[in-house]
Amino acid sequence: MKKRIDKILSERNICTRSQAPKLLKSGAVKANGACVFKNDEKFDTDVDVITVNGNPINTSEHIYIMMNKPQGVVSATQDNLSKTVVDILPKEMQIKGIFPAGRLDKDACGLLVLTNDGEFAHNMLSPKKHVYKRYYAKTDIEITPEMQERFKKGIVFSDGQACLPAVLEKAQDGCFVTVCEGKFHQVKKMLAVCGAKVLYLKRLSIGALELDDTLAEGECRELESEELDLLLLNKNISV
Repeated sequence: MKKRIDKILSERNICTRSQAPKLLKSGAVKANGACVFKNDEKFDTDVDVITVNGNPINTSEHIYIMMNKPQGVVSATQDNLSKTVVDILPKEMQIKGIFPAGRLDKDACGLLVLTNDGEFAHNMLSPKKHVYKRYYAKTDIEITPEMQERFKKGIVFSDGQACLPAVLEKAQDGCFVTVCEGKFHQVKKMLAVCGAKVLYLKRLSIGALELDDTLAEGECRELESEELDLLLLNKNISV
């Protein structure tokens, strides 16, 4: 479906519709290599390649972003007290309807996916889909075989809330935890039940997609189409 160029630019947070005429007049916007000067010209976002100052903009209906979330940032679209993961996105990625697909604690870091595709997010997050998330946790005590066995059976919190079976592996200064749920503070609470305090927490992977180690904390990039498939897959995990 064709849309006006000023609407396309606005939806991608390049500029407001009222600012579009000035940007277009400058010759900064091109469609398929040709400058676009009129704000009412229409283009098919599924076919036409649109650039601003030589940089292509994502004109597809949905966007999927991998972020290496830093500590101290809230996994939300807005917050009255703290900076959110949407706030730290590059301006061109702050498109209408984008949200973090799942929680990652404020003091935790690592892999976070942001999208405006609700159905995809549901498939990624639903426990019924068994999409596993893997974390590294630095703990104040050493992991024991007894703790690993409790994770296999399924940790039960003090309020009676039961977790699905999970994987606990020993690591240097801590452990790796693999779960297929997203309960509030789940990894910290599961380890706390076993007497371990989490000093540092980082999410390493979702499904078969691992955090891009070239992304510094706070950096992000759009996901490739094949990476979307990896998000809904799992490596061989035995719980």
